[in-house]
Amino acid sequence: MKMLLPLSLSLILCACASSDSNKSAPSINAKKGIVTGFDAELSAYKYPFEVKYFDFKSQDQNLKMAYMDIPAGKPSDKVIVLLHGKNFPGAYFEHVILGLNQEGYRVIVPDQIGFGKSTKPKSYQYSFQTLATNTKSLLQSLNVEKFILLGHSMGGMLATRFSLMYPEQVSKLLLVNPIGLEDWKTMTSYRSIDDGYQAELNNSPEKIKKYQLDSYYDGKWKAEYDKWLEIPTGWLQGPDYPVIAWNAALTSDMIFTQPVYYEFKNLRMPVVIINGNRDRTAIGKAWASEEMKKKMGLYPEMGKNVVKKITKAKLIELKGLGHMPFIEDFERFWRALVKNI
Repeated sequence: MKMLLPLSLSLILCACASSDSNKSAPSINAKKGIVTGFDAELSAYKYPFEVKYFDFKSQDQNLKMAYMDIPAGKPSDKVIVLLHGKNFPGAYFEHVILGLNQEGYRVIVPDQIGFGKSTKPKSYQYSFQTLATNTKSLLQSLNVEKFILLGHSMGGMLATRFSLMYPEQVSKLLLVNPIGLEDWKTMTSYRSIDDGYQAELNNSPEKIKKYQLDSYYDGKWKAEYDKWLEIPTGWLQGPDYPVIAWNAALTSDMIFTQPVYYEFKNLRMPVVIINGNRDRTAIGKAWASEEMKKKMGLYPEMGKNVVKKITKAKLIELKGLGHMPFIEDFERFWRALVKNI
């Protein structure tokens, strides 16, 4: 990634002046070696760029949405908004941000309510419509009216919903291994929020790593993936894990019960889907029948099927890559992305 190094250095220096008072990784008791973990809003976890906060009211609650807003590396009025997936905050887009910035884009990366450094409500009625409305309010506060929208994983579902609600604002929609390319509730049984919450409470560092290993990296772990265990493991070992687990259960229910699959046909802006074709992610597969598991999350088939439903659509398949193409092989992902923004 040599082309990014000069810019990376300057942006990292800017990040050190962050208005967010984060400090370090999970704190460790030097004598006992005990990880005390992260609080709900990751106050001790450092993002790669300056973190700011948008204060607003939703569902009769005062909330704050964390976001990074990185100005273009050269004079430009181009803007791109990045929407994260369920199991990661916006920080995992670091290299994508650097590349886009060097291409002349202002890059805005919010953490949705319930995720990353944003508020984790003890009670919230999650919907993609609500998250889209929150995101629109943030962008309005920044005087951003027209932009490219990129969503990864769950962020792909949210980006699709946003584009359906506010089509006049989205000049192009980029979906990176989006979930929601099929309707899982027609393929397996429903698991209640209470059951989902218990499953989250029963999580462990070993289970977290195994899930990422199996679901994202095809059983091949690399040292650079370790950093993406920090946040979920730190939360698990921190003081606020019950509220983290509750929000995770609520957002899983949102994903499972609120499909966008039937509305891809209504998208009118240009749409580019970039899929690592080894991906087999499907919510509900864990408790589906063995026969149905074989039919769920078949990204090569789903991508082709969804592209046919959209008026202006293009499918790019990254062979041999999975659900996290910009983490697994950034250079291959970047070549695909930069040609289509």
